[in-house]
Formats: sequence, structure tokens, C-alpha cells
Amino acid sequence: MEIEIEIVGKGKATGKLDDRNPETAKKLYEIFPLPGTAHTYLEEVYFNMTLELDYENPSKTTEEGDICYWPPGPAFCIFYRNSQPVSEVNNIGKITKNLELFKKCRDGDEIIVKKVKKIP
Repeated sequence: MEIEIEIVGKGKATGKLDDRNPETAKKLYEIFPLPGTAHTYLEEVYFNMTLELDYENPSKTTEEGDICYWPPGPAFCIFYRNSQPVSEVNNIGKITKNLELFKKCRDGDEIIVKKVKKIP
């Protein structure tokens, strides 16, 4: 499941959802496109959302480029460097192109997460 994450006016990145938390990834993918207002914390960009899911396979750690769902928010998160989450997250994917974009993100930026449609 490929996705595109746009920071409006700044650029686009692509990512791929994986099987570390397959039910969480699937449920999120089903509701895209998903707009949000960016918040930054250390080397993380996140935005709050209304979809409330439980922990599936919670992790206390993330790696550079991880895409995560944070149930207490609930929030959609992108870790663009090696900072760690404030509490456990469901890791759901990885940024595959243009990870550097998230360094440009500022609080209040508009973000849109969309499905990438395959051309047959």
C-alpha cells in the first residue's frame, strides 16, 4: 500500500505501509485521503486525527523514516530522524522518497495523506 504525503506548499514524499501492524495500516489506508494540521516534536511531524484504534503490536522505538499511528492522540506520525516516541506507537510503514521534506515542516502546515494509485 503506497501513499503520498504532501506538505502543502512545500512538497511531497512517498511511503509504503508494511505488515508490522497490518490491521492498523489497513484501517488507516481505507480512510485516505486524510488531511491534517502539522505539529512538530523533536524530529517528528505528526497530526491529530479522529480515527481511534487500539495498540496492535506496540513499539517503544522507531527508526528514521518510520510512519506510525499513536493511539493516545490519536495521531499520524512521521519520524524523520532518530528521535523516539513519547510513548508506544504502532509502526505502520516507511518513507521511501523525500524524507528530507519533513525537516521543512512547521507547526500549522497543512498535510494531506493520499493513496498512490497504480497505473495499469
